[in-house]
Amino acid sequence: MTGRLIGTGSYVPDHYLSNEDIAKIVDTSDQWIRERTGVVRRHIVEEDTTATMAVQAAKRALEDASIQAEEIDLIIVSTIVSDVLMPCTACYVQNEIGAVNAFCFDLNAACSGFLVAYSTALGYIEMGLAKKVLLIGTELLDWTDRSTCILFGDGAGAAVIEAVDGARASICMHSDGSKGDSLLLPRNGTITMNGQDVFRFAVSKVPKVIKELLEQQQKTAGEIDYFILHQANKRIIDAVAKRLQVEESHFPCNIEEYANTSSASIPILLDELRKEGTLKKGQKIVLTGFGAGLTWGAVYMEI
Repeated sequence: MTGRLIGTGSYVPDHYLSNEDIAKIVDTSDQWIRERTGVVRRHIVEEDTTATMAVQAAKRALEDASIQAEEIDLIIVSTIVSDVLMPCTACYVQNEIGAVNAFCFDLNAACSGFLVAYSTALGYIEMGLAKKVLLIGTELLDWTDRSTCILFGDGAGAAVIEAVDGARASICMHSDGSKGDSLLLPRNGTITMNGQDVFRFAVSKVPKVIKELLEQQQKTAGEIDYFILHQANKRIIDAVAKRLQVEESHFPCNIEEYANTSSASIPILLDELRKEGTLKKGQKIVLTGFGAGLTWGAVYMEI
């Protein structure tokens, strides 16, 4: 028994900042940002918090899955910027949506967070400890930080995973703590990042972990319908496609609209693809996350 995706939801603030808006506060330009990142605008909270965005995404995922909150056995929230140190955001979500039967916890794996949450959910399901799991990635980052404001946006994405027989799934996860200083967020501080180190890490490790995953499944890259990567940088996504020798059309991308929403990026993209009808039953999907830690991994799933 393993888990199958049965519902998705997402929430992003209506308010956004274009590249032209960002150029008013830092020495940059729309052309410079587009060429190096693929970002055109990013959505920014005005009154929302990580917790309230998580609730909205969760409600939409439950509606899409056509299940009641009381049916959820487990809620896992991935975030690096919880509103409070305790209680966890997952417990806040539980209370707000009425998931009275769910066990709840948060995890912190930065941009790999949704992938880690998904992997954790599969573990609970395969051990028989949960039948329906609600996963949420929700992030709110400091757009006034002049060193990283061009890169990040705010938002939340959610997915409902249900225990089923016959579905196929597998996981490959890795970490390298010796490279942790490449991407840091100190308590009460701002993000510091060695952009070149992170770019080289992603372009090198992501194709390798995808190949490792495909070997587990005894499949080729050409058999995969879509590779859904963490939306960190369009150049990274294009480079991964090239190294795998797969057409870029198999690598959906929405970074132009939302920028890097950290652990929310994969579920937001999943929700968009599901709502527009791109994802169809029977398709083979690879999810790939990478980020601070350094951490990286991939999950194979069948819709």
